[in-house]
Amino acid sequence: MSRLERNWQYAEQYPTESEAQVRARRLSLEIGVEPVSRAVAAQLSGLAAATRARAICEVGTGVGLSGLSLLRFVPEATLTSIEIEAEHLRQARTVFSEAGVPSAHLRLIQGDALQVLPRLNLGSYDLVLVDADAVNLLDCFEHALQIVRPGGTVLVPNAFAHGRVTDPAARDEVTQNMRDLLTTVAESSAIAPVLSPAGDGLLMLTRLEV
Repeated sequence: MSRLERNWQYAEQYPTESEAQVRARRLSLEIGVEPVSRAVAAQLSGLAAATRARAICEVGTGVGLSGLSLLRFVPEATLTSIEIEAEHLRQARTVFSEAGVPSAHLRLIQGDALQVLPRLNLGSYDLVLVDADAVNLLDCFEHALQIVRPGGTVLVPNAFAHGRVTDPAARDEVTQNMRDLLTTVAESSAIAPVLSPAGDGLLMLTRLEV
């Protein structure tokens, strides 16, 4: 194992999680929902705390792990979370309730993100997490960039597409969509991009005030 691999492994094992996060992670694995890694969850928590986020939007609720991570250190924040699978959303409601998240701070919406996002207020969110179907990633990102406020950040997990992004031989649609997004934001003067190697990659895109 190389030094970089040891560093990555240590960073993945380093973060602690709340009991609610541990339960949500276990439930995710049980029902076949791929959860963000511990290191990515920790980055979501840290970024929300560092920016003192008050309004957060999430595309892809799963069973609530990412949402719990975003709210971990900003319990006064409000989370709007969109999920297309009714059963996942049902599980998430229980997870958030058992974690003590006040219903007044939580808006769970069942539906297609491409139909829901255009109905949200423009420039009204501090953080937007886009953990969407990779086929619709570019369209979801465009909407996310519109609803996040200037100075706010859009977060895209799984930025390496299970390692395929860095594999020149990988040419599938999902991988190419992620490459297109990475290229687009790297060339934009309106976005400050940061690509973290945590987990399967976390792309952090801050909307500049231009």
